[in-house]
Amino acid sequence: MSTRFAGRTAIVTGASRGIGLAIAERLVAEGASVVVTARKQEALDEAVTRLGGPERALGIAGHADDVDHQREVVKKTLDAFGSADLLVNNTGINPTFGPMIGLDLEVARKIVDVNCLAALSWTQQVHQAWMSEHGGAVVNVSSVAGVKPAPGIGMYGASKAMLTYLTQELAVELGPRIRVNAVAPAVVKTRFATALYVGREERVAAAYPLKRLGEPEDISGVVAFLLSEDAAWLTGQLIVVDGGVTLTGGAE
Repeated sequence: MSTRFAGRTAIVTGASRGIGLAIAERLVAEGASVVVTARKQEALDEAVTRLGGPERALGIAGHADDVDHQREVVKKTLDAFGSADLLVNNTGINPTFGPMIGLDLEVARKIVDVNCLAALSWTQQVHQAWMSEHGGAVVNVSSVAGVKPAPGIGMYGASKAMLTYLTQELAVELGPRIRVNAVAPAVVKTRFATALYVGREERVAAAYPLKRLGEPEDISGVVAFLLSEDAAWLTGQLIVVDGGVTLTGGAE
């Protein structure tokens, strides 16, 4: 591993497991200090241990769409590590399955609050506290469900399409000192996505040209690239990380 993030600090939301934890692990492996958030402190404590302990990582529990929690995290990040150079908005929810036409609008609003407005608010908080003066990089975790229709998870897909648009708009507003990009994974083998593949993984993977589903590490490497100076001339981009499935019109 390189040390391209040495001296930098990252905040990664939704990072007690799955893609978020894999991103945090990759950043730590390349020299960063990391602050991870999620809803449950016990899971975050376990994540911090995996990440190398309090000298390298800090875990702060709370709800991703709670502005007070966001402010607390940013303040404690600066207190603990002295900067907030990198932000990964990874938190996402999909509490419902079925046609959008029958969707409870309160559920729809919650999906948008967590998947879109929280990412915007996190970016606002980090921008105000650090990046406006010092620069930085942001990566939003979108989804291939936001690239094309995704029956059954349509509101989730719509929220991820909005997140992609927010990425582009913020990239225009915050350049040149702050870059904002996004990744759009297909099905990655995490607890969040189990309903999409458990019991039928081989059949789902058959639709992918690379003939396998994603692993969290498949996403973390791309996110690390986008956060790094190797991507210094990239902003406002959506990188689809999907094993080729969107080329074939296959599974989610």
